[in-house]
Amino acid sequence: MAEAQLHDFPSLFSLEGKVAVVTGGSRGLGLSAASALLQAGASKVFISSRKAAACDEACKTLNALPNLRPGARAISVPADGATLEGVRHLLSQVSAQTDHVDVLLANAGATWGEAFDTHPDAAFAKVMDLNVRGVFNLVREFAPLLQRSASAQDPSRVVITASVAGLGVGTLGTQGTYGYSASKAAVIHLGRNLAMELGPRGITVNSICPGFFPSKMSNGLLKLSGGADKLGKENPLRRLGQSEDIAGAVVYLTSRAGAYVNGEAIELDGGALWKRGQLDVKL
Repeated sequence: MAEAQLHDFPSLFSLEGKVAVVTGGSRGLGLSAASALLQAGASKVFISSRKAAACDEACKTLNALPNLRPGARAISVPADGATLEGVRHLLSQVSAQTDHVDVLLANAGATWGEAFDTHPDAAFAKVMDLNVRGVFNLVREFAPLLQRSASAQDPSRVVITASVAGLGVGTLGTQGTYGYSASKAAVIHLGRNLAMELGPRGITVNSICPGFFPSKMSNGLLKLSGGADKLGKENPLRRLGQSEDIAGAVVYLTSRAGAYVNGEAIELDGGALWKRGQLDVKL
């Protein structure tokens, strides 16, 4: 039967020869995603963050991975994604080394925790600028490179790192992350709008929404919430997120396996958002 004749199933999750750009790729979830892209077969993965030394160190680690395709490499391209000038600088660095981009992972982000009554306007603005405005600028500026080799059958991919805080209520109280939660809800909706705008150009746009993954950004909040062990035991799967959980979702969305997924927001939190039938979001 025709339905059983899957086309080239062994390559379904392959990224053989693809070119990717990962913002916020020097550490945490971005570094896990970049590692997955390279190990799935990408030929070039550009690693960007504000600090050049951090990008260089991340690339050194990635390029030492044992199972990369011949010639595959991570390339350091430091830039400040919070400003339009920084995004355009990133574009110029990438354009100097490739004529197209297949995967754009908009992972750079910031948060700020403070009580409602003293929550600074400047902090709220900083978080919104990077987490929402910066993503819009990034996708708009990179759209020509994303379109270059895109097609309906093999679209280019944009993946936005959002958060479960954009799906429910985030952290309140003395370390309230009001700007962060609002920004993640906004960027999920932005992603859906961009999916409709860019789909006809052969570009899909999806968001991943992680819950608690131990990282530099979340470790302080983890400690305030009782620690990783406590929160892990409260999760329906009795653990927190791991690097492989991010890696699997990113490879799915950016490989042929995810070519027909567009405008989606995938929750990656072990089901904690819906625990006990109610919203129970910590990040």
